[in-house]
Amino acid sequence: MILLNMIEVEKKFTLTRDQEERLLEGAKLFKEVTNIDVFFDTQNYHYTLQDMWLRTRNGAFELKIGQGKNRTRNGTVYEEIEEEARIRKKLQLLPNLSMNDALIQAGILPFATIHKTRRSYKREGFRIDIDVCDFGYELAEIELLVEHASDVQEALDRIQALANHLGLDASPQRGKLIEYLYRFSPNHYKALLEAGAIDL
Repeated sequence: MILLNMIEVEKKFTLTRDQEERLLEGAKLFKEVTNIDVFFDTQNYHYTLQDMWLRTRNGAFELKIGQGKNRTRNGTVYEEIEEEARIRKKLQLLPNLSMNDALIQAGILPFATIHKTRRSYKREGFRIDIDVCDFGYELAEIELLVEHASDVQEALDRIQALANHLGLDASPQRGKLIEYLYRFSPNHYKALLEAGAIDL
């Protein structure tokens, strides 16, 4: 389980089968699950334009908040919040309603649902997730969790060093939700690009 207030540092990769085999060599599979992710925002994309991503994963709410200048083409850096009370506070939701009713009251509604199968591995201190999505997109993520912003660059460097060592394609890749929006919701995708909330 992810500790509260941790910072997620990750880089995304699309892999050939040979690259996947190299990445997973010596890695230990510790979880394989099917996740249903439902993403929420207002009709004018109020939160996602600020690099704030609210979702339920198999019914549990999570909020990921981009860490400003730490978000680079070399990787992504997010604060992850799983505590419902803190999510409510960040989104300024009414406290006397259920979470779902408070979201509806605030005009925050689902805009995307993605089913994916995830295999999670550990290798040399890294977490590696291999995701296969129901809309035909496959993506690998190499991730480290850090406690302090001062540790972010070192984590990015460690991820990049592993990718270089294994000969992985380090060019920027769209995340699963961004790829979904690129394919199925071009107006939302264009708005995110123009706001600088995403890079590609």
